[in-house]
Amino acid sequence: MSNPDRLHAAIARIVGSRAAAPRLTDGRASLILDVTGLDAKTRDAMAEAARQALLALPEVTEVRIAMTSEKRERRLIAVGSGKGGVGKSTLAANLAIALHRLGRKVGLVDADIYGPSVPRLMGAEGTRPMAEDQKLLPVETRFGVPILSMGQLVKPGQAIAWRGPMAGNALGQLIDAQWGDADTLIVDLPPGTGDVQLSMIQKYKPAGAVIVSTPQDLALIDAARAVDLFAQANVPIVGLVENMAGYACPHCGQVSDPFGAGGAQAAAAAMSLDFLGRVPLEIAIRQASDAGEPPAADDGFAGEPFRAIAAKVAAWLDRGAA
Repeated sequence: MSNPDRLHAAIARIVGSRAAAPRLTDGRASLILDVTGLDAKTRDAMAEAARQALLALPEVTEVRIAMTSEKRERRLIAVGSGKGGVGKSTLAANLAIALHRLGRKVGLVDADIYGPSVPRLMGAEGTRPMAEDQKLLPVETRFGVPILSMGQLVKPGQAIAWRGPMAGNALGQLIDAQWGDADTLIVDLPPGTGDVQLSMIQKYKPAGAVIVSTPQDLALIDAARAVDLFAQANVPIVGLVENMAGYACPHCGQVSDPFGAGGAQAAAAAMSLDFLGRVPLEIAIRQASDAGEPPAADDGFAGEPFRAIAAKVAAWLDRGAA
């Protein structure tokens, strides 16, 4: 085996395709290492392992490693609603997990600055993100989806009474964090069409938006306003989701519709938008969410609506609709 082949074989087991063949000149091995998407700890460990592997060869007396990183383009999918209380955060958390289970590299941003609930939904209450190079490091969860939320940066129960610019700056810290190899960020927006939404659209143009509504007329009126906000900013609407769409009595099995039925699907048709699916008003979803066990994390019945919605969002991403 020639010297170049020996050098390449020595590091291939460690860095795989992240390095081209090293060059050897007068005992000095030069290596270019692609560290795109790696955090500092992983990056340094990989470089040191490659260095030691090369120094173990008799013909190598010195190792020089240059590290390169390509700027990763991440697509943001905003999950929004015209009003609060429609289950937007529950949808966002389960959508992120379901996309991860489909093989996507997904991160979850809780941009609901004033009412963050993602830490509870993702079983990550009490965790605080670290910072590196003046950027936040997302908190890993046991569901394979890293998260960042204002709920991790303030004391439990503390009110966040910020004006628009402060909320916009907080959003920037969450989105501009070190997300590693995540190429899609699900962004759980606060309800309404206020400062946080405007800041995000202006600075971090989302690839698309998922709008969540209950079937009732009042919620649909507000959902239409959310659709209009994104439309004015030329942000494509991935589709509408109808949440709390029917309740099956656990005793008699009879289905009732306390918030109506079919309203979001009819609204989607009226606005020529895709209807992504409906999520029932199911006690199992509420109990799992309160316990930090998102239904989409397993193959149970309660997670089925989220998996179906995620499949449609994944297909939309694959079509390059952004």
